[in-house]
Amino acid sequence: MDGTIYRPPGEEINRLPCVFGKALLAQSAVCELARRQTIGEAESLVCASPVARAACGTLYGLLREKSAFALRIKATERILPHAMVMKIQCGGLEGLRQVVSPDTHAPDVHRLVRAASERYGSLDDLPFSEIVKGVAAFQLRRRRP
Repeated sequence: MDGTIYRPPGEEINRLPCVFGKALLAQSAVCELARRQTIGEAESLVCASPVARAACGTLYGLLREKSAFALRIKATERILPHAMVMKIQCGGLEGLRQVVSPDTHAPDVHRLVRAASERYGSLDDLPFSEIVKGVAAFQLRRRRP
């Protein structure tokens, strides 16, 4: 499909897809920098800030790596099934929320990443043993019969 046909004149396509888009679309989290973008009938979430997207990408990579044991996978570089990606994104953000700001209700991705960076200095220094508990505990909603 040619996206230029459906794009209004003068509107740029943002080529920065949201790293935690699945969690946002599932309404498991929110983000102040996420913008909805439609091309034809397809809808996607894009990030308004390249710097914030890089930080989210780093966090997601670390969550994937550190959650491998909890998800019982050996190779984290391979393409994961949708259910595992949902566990990593939704459960990882919930675990990060419990560690960084347990008093908030819904995880705000940008604020959590920024607060975690300020509190721990680097995303590599996060207490992933606590955060991965959120990944392991996350349950997908069951389909209705």
